[in-house]
Amino acid sequence: MLAQVCPWYAHAAQRLAISPAQPLTPPARMEWSTHRGLGPGAEILGRDLRGKRLLELGCGPGHNVAHLAQHHQARVTGVDLVGLQVRRARSHYGHIGGVTFAAGHALHHLHATGQTFDAIYSVFGVFGVVGLVAPELLLAAISRRLKSNGLLAFSVPHPARAGRHPSPDDRPREDYVTMPDRSRLPIARWEFDARRWAAHLSRTGLRITSAIELRHPRLDPWPTTFLITARKR
Repeated sequence: MLAQVCPWYAHAAQRLAISPAQPLTPPARMEWSTHRGLGPGAEILGRDLRGKRLLELGCGPGHNVAHLAQHHQARVTGVDLVGLQVRRARSHYGHIGGVTFAAGHALHHLHATGQTFDAIYSVFGVFGVVGLVAPELLLAAISRRLKSNGLLAFSVPHPARAGRHPSPDDRPREDYVTMPDRSRLPIARWEFDARRWAAHLSRTGLRITSAIELRHPRLDPWPTTFLITARKR
């Protein structure tokens, strides 16, 4: 019952009411930010993704999963907490070869699956998981499911957005998620700078390889998105 009253279920229900699920053509570009076309695309996951096994944590309606399968010939699994989102993703992109969608908590899926992956990723927005689950638990589970030298890539809200400051410690702080009807519901989020993310990654056998700040040049006076990559040692 908890999943049915959480912000993610409310968002999925509102979105489904606005735009009923139907087959879609995969987008031509992978997005890491809420601003389309900002920053890198799928190339951050690797130059040649053909046949690579990828996992998205918090896939939502499946747009990035479908892009990677259709345009890069990767084998991609998308996991989302909310069953409504998974049904929506299957309705949109179930016709695309190389995609799999599964419902469940990211931690539970990582612990239960027997697969290992060339890359695991999570994208900032309503659905991305990194920053919304205790990092000491989530990053350790991700590390166990990455192949040797496998890549983790995740985008999160920038800790300096709107003039804010990074968390001074490892505790989460209150944030909000905006619903399709523009209402806002409270959530807890871990918001770190690059140094603190690097420390958390290092404890689980992951070495940070890049930390990219994304900011729309006309709309945002502060960076809005933090895109981080790390490799399994």
